[in-house]
Amino acid sequence: MAEPELGQQLANTVQDNLAHQHDWTELQILTHSPVNSEPLVRPMITGLPPRRLYVHPDDQIAMLNSRATTDRSIFDDTVTEWVLPTHISEKWTLKAFAAVFDSLPSQLSTQPGRPKKIVLAMIHDDSTIVYYILHDGIVKPRQN
Repeated sequence: MAEPELGQQLANTVQDNLAHQHDWTELQILTHSPVNSEPLVRPMITGLPPRRLYVHPDDQIAMLNSRATTDRSIFDDTVTEWVLPTHISEKWTLKAFAAVFDSLPSQLSTQPGRPKKIVLAMIHDDSTIVYYILHDGIVKPRQN
């Protein structure tokens, strides 16, 4: 995993990309939990994307039912997302990802408990950033 200074540089790069290329708002780089001030495993970014990134399968039916009673789209309500900046050369294990999930506070999430997913931002040597949705545990496939 990255040294502290490299982790901060990665976070700065991803934050800039999210703000200027993807129109995210309310971006913050956090090194400590905003709930209990315990240190996070590495710098993380929180922010609001312009629209919802993903609907968890457990939430799909409720959201579809609520859409039937309103004219709003399922993706209109945005939620605060957690972003984990990484470099492509880093070697990650399931244990390391679990430690990241374990360090996240549950109070900032709209769901009870800790977040079900984070956004993994992987930076390549040429500054290309690829974003992946990383789930906490096994998730059943979406219903189409």
